[in-house]
Formats: sequence, structure tokens, C-alpha cells
Amino acid sequence: MWADWREAAGWPKEGTFHSLRHFFATTLMSNGVEPQEVQKAPRHANLRITLETYVHWLPKKDRPRGPVGDLLRQADGMLPKHPTDQDQT
Repeated sequence: MWADWREAAGWPKEGTFHSLRHFFATTLMSNGVEPQEVQKAPRHANLRITLETYVHWLPKKDRPRGPVGDLLRQADGMLPKHPTDQDQT
């Protein structure tokens, strides 16, 4: 049955039923569905599995960030980009 459907849909022969699962979850993530809802669709045991697998499909502004990355981004905004950008007093 799968092979017939795959051929009718124009999917590549390498496409497995598991590929369809990834396609579905990726489509949800890339269309702004909340990660907690995406987690439920493939029945991942926890949100961490979902995020580790699909976080790269989230728009960058929506990606979860760790505290170290947040601190570095804050520090980057506070420091001059080049030494010549500092006040020359």
C-alpha cells in the first residue's frame, strides 16, 4: 500500500513511511505550530526529543536559547564592534 501511495504522490522511492512522519512534523514546525503541539503529533515522549529533532525548522527568532547564548548576545550589544568605535576621550 505504501509503495502505491508513494508513487501516486510523486515521492522518491527512497521515501519511507518514517520519512512521511518527519515531513509532517517538519511542516508543522515550519508553519508556526507550537512545539508542544508538534510533540503530540508524532507522540514523542517529551518535548526535548521534538526540539532536538526539529528546532532547526523554527524561525531563528522563535528558537529556544540557552542562558549562555543569551548572555553573549546581551554582551555583544553592549560592547563596541571595533576598537575605533570606543569614545576617544
